[in-house]
Amino acid sequence: MKILIAEFAVGTDVEKSLIPEGAAMLKTLSESFARLGHEVYYPTASTRICTGTALKSTAENFRQVIEKKAGECDAGLLIAPDEMLPELNRLLEENTTNLGCSPESAACCADKLRCTEVLLNAGIGAPGLAAEPEEGRQYVTKPRFGCAAEETYLVREFEPVEEVIASEYIEGMHLSVSLIAGEKPLPLTVNRQFIEFGTEKCVAGKTENENEKTGSGIKYNGSLTPYETPRKNELVETAVSAASCLNCSGYVGVDIVLADRPYVVDVNPRPTASLFGISQVMKEEIGDLLLRNKFGGLPDSIHIEGEYRFSKDMLGEIFGQN
Repeated sequence: MKILIAEFAVGTDVEKSLIPEGAAMLKTLSESFARLGHEVYYPTASTRICTGTALKSTAENFRQVIEKKAGECDAGLLIAPDEMLPELNRLLEENTTNLGCSPESAACCADKLRCTEVLLNAGIGAPGLAAEPEEGRQYVTKPRFGCAAEETYLVREFEPVEEVIASEYIEGMHLSVSLIAGEKPLPLTVNRQFIEFGTEKCVAGKTENENEKTGSGIKYNGSLTPYETPRKNELVETAVSAASCLNCSGYVGVDIVLADRPYVVDVNPRPTASLFGISQVMKEEIGDLLLRNKFGGLPDSIHIEGEYRFSKDMLGEIFGQN
């Protein structure tokens, strides 16, 4: 089969700080499909991953490159900022078989307000939304439409702002569950996420000059795969339920804070950085699982051997100079 894998950071060079993570996911997927005997194509502005055929692209023609090549391929997979994913996945679906989430599912996951409301209405644990701050409590503020930990802060004060949501801060362990979602969900691993709390001036809703309180910037810095915990079944059940009620398909990463119960803080309807670590310990090929999820014959379980830990700095050293 001919397979198109399009990763936004690599394909556009718009945000160079994201290229190491993007290249790690792209390389992992490309190598897996190639080992299975498939032809792989990927758009790139400058980064090369030494597997598959590079398609020259820029920020200006990224969509056009996807549209043109998708029509020549048997299947495709997109990795992009969540707010862009619905449009790009629709473009992919119109021209080939989409191995990821539908545009409608991606749109629901991208809208953090709508996603949280869907989860809460389904009885799935998620941090409660806050309209106004209460004295003595902490909150997490983030863009309603955003990617990863972009502009995400831990604060005690905030002002209501359009396109920014505030939710209660849950004290607990930061984990994620990776799975293949679809008619027959297949859990892959529970991962420990390494989250750093910086110190930045941040009262949501105020300009830099107006800020007087100090909050913490929240940043992701890698993960450990797999993370062994006696509460694994509880975590997996929560992640599968979240992906199911959001009608996700393909690889999905569900970010969870584990406290008295699992609280879903984000649902990523696309491959995540954890996939790089999973590929180091999973005997099955991720490419095979994605194809079997779409065309039938997905196994009941996978086989994991050992564990793997990586940081964003490590990815930068490996992929930053490609």
